[in-house]
Amino acid sequence: MKNTHRRYNPLTNEWILVSPNRTDRPWQGQTENTPKVDKPKYDQNCYLCPKNIRANGEKNPNYESTYVFTNDYSSLKMDVEAEKINIGEILKAESEKGICKVVCFSPRHDLTLTELNIDEIEKVVSTWQNEYDKIGSMTEINYVQIFENKGSVMGASNPHPHGQIWAQQSIPMEPLKEQYNFKKYFDVHKSTLLNDYLKIEHEHNERIVFENQNFVIVVPYWAVWPFETMIVSKKPYQNILEFDDQAKSDFAEAIKVISSKYDKVFNVSFPYSAGIHQSPTDGKLHPEWHFHMHFYPPLLRSATIKKFMVGYEMLANPQRDITAEKSAEIIKNLKVEFI
Repeated sequence: MKNTHRRYNPLTNEWILVSPNRTDRPWQGQTENTPKVDKPKYDQNCYLCPKNIRANGEKNPNYESTYVFTNDYSSLKMDVEAEKINIGEILKAESEKGICKVVCFSPRHDLTLTELNIDEIEKVVSTWQNEYDKIGSMTEINYVQIFENKGSVMGASNPHPHGQIWAQQSIPMEPLKEQYNFKKYFDVHKSTLLNDYLKIEHEHNERIVFENQNFVIVVPYWAVWPFETMIVSKKPYQNILEFDDQAKSDFAEAIKVISSKYDKVFNVSFPYSAGIHQSPTDGKLHPEWHFHMHFYPPLLRSATIKKFMVGYEMLANPQRDITAEKSAEIIKNLKVEFI
């Protein structure tokens, strides 16, 4: 569609307004590159670098690969007293147990996921698997959210390459919306929603930007952010523990490809929030779930101009100017080379 229209997101049962007439291409305005910031391999003032002292006084080991520790300023904690508030049907509150961890991707202070090789990213994936298994096996934990905020524009408090894991009693709102719609679809069709969605994407071949043996990178038809993408497993894996060695390697390659392509869009270390959505760890069977990873980058017209969710987006409906098909074309045509 060339005119303003709405698109439906079957994962969340929500709509987005698409206004392609507002801008034909995302870089009509400024096109400047931001200067590259030279970071040292090791920063003595960084609380994530090996052998440094963190804010709570603990010393990091001299780690040589990935390193995981409990966040010194955790938003969720396990030692929470059970409390509940119910005032009529309007005011409600309840205590929430959980755990927050930090995952350092590499001992190198100056590298991002883009700059790690595929073997190194595989080690990150292995760490995610171990943590999902270990934390998810706790009886009090019903969902494990793995995510990364890359870049200061996305709120990253430290430039050292790292992600986070928040795990909690309840299923958070975004995966809960997917849970509801996945189950609703699976109960009717006996196949996963994303499995059937990938069939449509392969038939039309407009929004797929990369694929290998086990994964597809696609700009979702219902994408909200200008260069939003999603890595979707070709097999309906419910969670990351179902990956064999080839799937793990292919997932690492997909992460390397999309992060490398992002950095080429405006020739800048591309900021984003990214996270894995997979089956809850509530002890129930979840054949409706299909593993995927969302990437939400905010940049729209240049390396310094971001898309803001304000005004209409906050008060009415998400809206985008560039179509999913146009952003997919741009991302797909960006050439990246790596070993």
